[in-house]
Amino acid sequence: MLEARKTAPASPGCETTTVRQPGLLLTDHHFEVPLDHTAPEGERISLYGREVVAADRAGAGRDRLPWLLYLEGGPGFGAPRPVGRAGWLDRALDEYRVLLLDQRGTGRSTPATRQTLPLRGAPGRQADYLAHFRADAIVRDCELIRRRLTGGRPWTVLGQSYGGFCAVSYLSHAPEALDTVLITGGLPSLDADADTVYRAAYPRMERTSLAHYARYPGDAATVRAVVRHLAVHEEVLPDGTRLTPAAFQQLGILLGGGDGSHQLHHLLEDPFAPTPDGPRLADAFRERVAAVLSRAASPLYALLHESIYAQDGRATDWSAHRIRTEFPGFDAEAAAAGDEPVLFTAETVHPWMLDTHAALRPLRRTAELLAERTGWGPLYDAERLARNTVPVAAAVYHDDLYVDTAHALATARAIGGLRTWVTDEFEHDGVRTGGRRVLDRLLRLARDEAV
Repeated sequence: MLEARKTAPASPGCETTTVRQPGLLLTDHHFEVPLDHTAPEGERISLYGREVVAADRAGAGRDRLPWLLYLEGGPGFGAPRPVGRAGWLDRALDEYRVLLLDQRGTGRSTPATRQTLPLRGAPGRQADYLAHFRADAIVRDCELIRRRLTGGRPWTVLGQSYGGFCAVSYLSHAPEALDTVLITGGLPSLDADADTVYRAAYPRMERTSLAHYARYPGDAATVRAVVRHLAVHEEVLPDGTRLTPAAFQQLGILLGGGDGSHQLHHLLEDPFAPTPDGPRLADAFRERVAAVLSRAASPLYALLHESIYAQDGRATDWSAHRIRTEFPGFDAEAAAAGDEPVLFTAETVHPWMLDTHAALRPLRRTAELLAERTGWGPLYDAERLARNTVPVAAAVYHDDLYVDTAHALATARAIGGLRTWVTDEFEHDGVRTGGRRVLDRLLRLARDEAV
């Protein structure tokens, strides 16, 4: 049973709500930060964070607990919503009070969606607004929040995936704010542009696709049958997304998780239903596909994805789409027609998504302007990272679908004192699926306690 109460406002005009769950005390925090940190007196946006404390540590000793800030992957996803004490959070709560931050534009922070972005005005103004939503701004947000919550004391940061990219940017710009940094599947290349990132990504996507078919050989024929059907029939998902062969390939996003291949296999069961007009995609199948492909709750994942690799001033110019032409094996219709395995894609964004994906159609011109945008500045300071003295430990997954392992290890060598745990026991979501073990291993590495 939940128990709620009001506590003192986190900032003027904002009330803070505290609720209890079994084993947890959850407290809402609301913060106002500048949209543009170079113009602190200008427009402000709201950020939301959920403080989590173990119920047995929520008494007088709560204020003495050190803080751990969790940064979620993405870009464009809100922080996890805990239900009880489980997984990495269970280990963290042994010694920390945890802040689960909804990064700008996500979750309960000031939203940035197809419904809200038109309030900014024309697409050009929307694109200018979203240009302030990269890791450098997120780090500055965190710094304002840290000073308010910790009284200026350093805190520990745990960054998952894109949250790790933000953590490396944090090490570059404000290492004095950090007690320890823990990174899971999120060591970015310090200097690779988007084209380099995607040239490394397509071979990984091919390996992962073929590994799935080796595990579930029957899926190859099923996928070919679906692609052949989509090549000649229009199929619309319940959310209004048009399912084309290329859009169907994006189900490969599932393959980066520990149980993703199994999830994909189950999704592919019985994709067709008999109808008076012949076989069509079954409603249940379309519903499950829509749940995977929808960008209604996370449009920033598409709008800003390539910008997280942009640092040299050049436009990204639909990098993943351009580089795809160098890998003709990803032509789904040609593969299906030739009885070849249809390869899945993963974290790639394409201009045709602005037509197929219902939640992105109203943002077409905004997305185009972001792809054309120049002047993206650096996110990392290689010289400062080389001199790093903050304890850093990173889990690097052996053949991570989303973050290139070679790029990650090169960055690990470039950051002073960083210790790596390279493992093929987990996939990209190891911090979620590994329970206490992953976070515990990283903490022991950072503290020189691991053997």
